[in-house]
Amino acid sequence: MRLGKRRLSGRLKNCNRRSSGGRIFVAILFLLALALDLAACDVERRKSDAELGLSPQQTAGRVVYDAYCDRCHEPYSTRGKQGPGLKGMFKKPYLALSGLPANDDRVDDIILHGRAKMPGYSQALTPQQVQDLLAYLHTL
Repeated sequence: MRLGKRRLSGRLKNCNRRSSGGRIFVAILFLLALALDLAACDVERRKSDAELGLSPQQTAGRVVYDAYCDRCHEPYSTRGKQGPGLKGMFKKPYLALSGLPANDDRVDDIILHGRAKMPGYSQALTPQQVQDLLAYLHTL
């Protein structure tokens, strides 16, 4: 009988260890979810063209942005994806990573010819699409 009680007692201890380990796992998952939620706090929800009051040119630029830029750049955040976030890009005197002047000529050049890890889009975009894109970027 004594041997049986020890086995049962050992199994109960193992069971308690497992359940406390499960609680720790759940707590870690909760903390990770909370951290991810807090990390996304500076990203605004995507507003419609009407909510942003975009002109037809800016709307066309947003379409270009969605097709070519969005995969690497966050539009409504300074936090980037593969490239820097573009929120407020033209509201500062210099571009965040390169330190180049934040003006249409410099950004146009970067869009067309690329820079560092960013490819150039001179073969993919028409001059009108680049102008539309610049108009949209000014709204960020």
